[in-house]
Amino acid sequence: MGLHIAMLSAEYPPRWGGMGSTVFHLSASLVELGHRVTVITRNGGGAISEQQGVTIREVSWLYAPMAFTKSYGKHAMNDLKQLHSVDPVDVVHLHCPMISWNMKQFDECRRNIAPIVSSLHGTWLGERDGLRTAAKHKESAVWANPNDLAILLSASHYAKYEQAALLGSDICVANSHATKSDFLERYNPPSEWDCRVIHWGVDTEMFHPADAPNGKDTQTILAVGRLAARKGYGSLLRAFAEVKSRRNNTELLIVGRGTLKKKLEKQAKNLGISDSVRIDSGMSFEKLAEEFRRADLVVFPSYYEGQGLIPLEAMASGTAVATVDHGPLPEMVDDSVGVLFTMGDIDSMSSAILAILADKNGLINRGIQGRKRVIDNFTFSGNAEVFSSIYHSLVRD
Repeated sequence: MGLHIAMLSAEYPPRWGGMGSTVFHLSASLVELGHRVTVITRNGGGAISEQQGVTIREVSWLYAPMAFTKSYGKHAMNDLKQLHSVDPVDVVHLHCPMISWNMKQFDECRRNIAPIVSSLHGTWLGERDGLRTAAKHKESAVWANPNDLAILLSASHYAKYEQAALLGSDICVANSHATKSDFLERYNPPSEWDCRVIHWGVDTEMFHPADAPNGKDTQTILAVGRLAARKGYGSLLRAFAEVKSRRNNTELLIVGRGTLKKKLEKQAKNLGISDSVRIDSGMSFEKLAEEFRRADLVVFPSYYEGQGLIPLEAMASGTAVATVDHGPLPEMVDDSVGVLFTMGDIDSMSSAILAILADKNGLINRGIQGRKRVIDNFTFSGNAEVFSSIYHSLVRD
């Protein structure tokens, strides 16, 4: 039986990001299973990416760091009531923490509209601690970015809305065991708390292996993600300087939007590696997918992630991954598909990169195993099937 799912997400294409991409692909996969999906998201992002069977409704929101989560939550609730009055909703699916509801709003939704599934993409307190760790490792501009500054100063306040999601939802679904543990440690939920773990998948059609080896002499390292302090690009540049000194035929491409581009370019120049480093902040998804296939290694040095989709996109592309041995990353990456290094440790990162780049056959084999792992465990069709069973269980109850 097909259900009507109201999906509330502050991000939806053209606001991509991890959450926007997830909601876009999950919605399409749910439609393929016979459900109807209505997404309620923020307005003002540009032309909405439409897809068959998915209805998009846009609401107002306050343009202010962190505070937008409350205003978007309020307008989304009002729009959800209007939607339910004309087209009854069977299940409400929230994507936290970028929507802030208090306990009164959760109770009202459960009483008057439908049961609630809350996807936990991470915690504001985890983001804050990731920024603090980045600052200890001398990452650039931790205190300069307005969004990062807002997280550092107000995460404790917004944590109460995460507590409300934990207590007010019928079922919570964390995107990693690390995220679930984060909620358990920070909020000490009651013993009857129902929280599942479902790792998000990736687009295995867009991200696929190359038809043939690239045959180039230069080895390319790729890093992808928002140009922000907690992504660890400053540490990556310092590690790459060591890699470059030992393997001259290496180059680094960083792809991401953000305010750190000039600072990172200046750092690369000071390290004497600017001729081998390129930072691209405007790239189509098709071009980015090509870069994943072209790369010899994808490096992901982030200080905090709820899950982290970049390693999975690399693996889907048949490319080996080097990432941190921290948080959710070891749940996806191990020695069979890449290599792990100590978070923020320049020597550990450079040694891991050098070792894996020196083993060309190992790179190829890890790429093959990575693609297989994604197909077996990290697809949106798989996500949709599990969420569908959760929705049906709530409707039956």
